[in-house]
Amino acid sequence: SAGLAAETVTAGDPTFAGPLAGVQLGLRVFHAVEPEFKDSVDAAIYDEQIGMMEMVLDVDSIIAEMKSIREQFCHFND
Repeated sequence: SAGLAAETVTAGDPTFAGPLAGVQLGLRVFHAVEPEFKDSVDAAIYDEQIGMMEMVLDVDSIIAEMKSIREQFCHFND
């Protein structure tokens, strides 16, 4: 899941099965459907590559999960 991948590169591998087990990188992570990413790429390319998936994903839930992970584990401030 997107949340598991995001948590892995911020707080460390939550499954303790991979090389990032216990390693907190604190990276600021974004999902491709978040406005911060979506607004920074060419709209035509976004629609071509991601638009279809965006229609079937629970975008609000994904955004909330990514925001929560950033708030909890990100080591970088703007």
